[in-house]
Amino acid sequence: MNVEVMARAVELRQRRQPFVLASVIWRRAPSSGQQGSQAVILPDGAVKGWLGGACAEPAVIVEALACLGHGEPRLLCLGPSESRDHHRDPGQGQAGDQSDGLRTIAMACDSEGAMEIYLEPSLPAPQVVVIGRTPAVDAIAAVASAIGWDAAIVDDGGQPDDHEHPELVRTTLDLGDLTIDQATAVLVATQGHYDDVALAAALGTDAGYIGLVASAKRAEAMRDYLRSQGFGDNDLARIHAPAGMDLGRIPNREIAAAVMADLVARRAEGQLAAETASGRGERLEDAIDPVCGMTVLVADARYHTVHDGIDYYFCAAGCQQRFESEPEVFAS
Repeated sequence: MNVEVMARAVELRQRRQPFVLASVIWRRAPSSGQQGSQAVILPDGAVKGWLGGACAEPAVIVEALACLGHGEPRLLCLGPSESRDHHRDPGQGQAGDQSDGLRTIAMACDSEGAMEIYLEPSLPAPQVVVIGRTPAVDAIAAVASAIGWDAAIVDDGGQPDDHEHPELVRTTLDLGDLTIDQATAVLVATQGHYDDVALAAALGTDAGYIGLVASAKRAEAMRDYLRSQGFGDNDLARIHAPAGMDLGRIPNREIAAAVMADLVARRAEGQLAAETASGRGERLEDAIDPVCGMTVLVADARYHTVHDGIDYYFCAAGCQQRFESEPEVFAS
């Protein structure tokens, strides 16, 4: 285990930043990557740590960003196809298959090394931030935590010990101290104490959902008040009120179940999802080295030539030289 890389991974999780933890689980000499080598790969393609040389890294980055896009881990095999037979059952697919999270990429580099790298994406868990000091607040936070969501309670001017889970409590209405993103639902359950201030604070964040736990009549009155304070229709459209499924007058714990059931349904529909570079439709432009078959990131490519009006990119000078000596062979 690389302690520095793992410490960075913990920091990123605490900041709710998406990343991929890449670990070399097998290698064949003379690969520059060592078994146990680790790195964190960020949505912009930055690599923090060490996995291997120039031939392997672009392919790892491209596959890591794909993992962020679909959220599933992947075993990446880099090297000549025969180097991967050591772990393959007789019934397994051939090189290149992506069944069972396996992705194989043939390498024809001069080193003849090989590696297997396990790519584990880490996307922020959905998060609920509940504002207020009411039984409903504690109930919502408890249900969210029970189903594996991150939860925080904001009790402006209160005390942590006033709540069932004091470890979740913040006592100032400063949402900037929390990482509130598209995977976060902010729920205002202040029951009239400072609804307007809490909603204004929530509207100043990137929360994927903003809800007000209130009756329909009070919710409409709050919208009218916020409109009089300068909030526009786009702002007011972000507020879901009354929050949760409409089950009438029910106890606080059932309110919590109704609210969380609605949020779970929204997440299943694709809402409250972490935003990554892949999720925004961004990607790093890549090309395939026509000589060795390795992935090359175009923006970082040092070796490039044009043949018959077509751009070709190479992972190393040797590949470029071989191409230029016999372009008709490799271009075809």
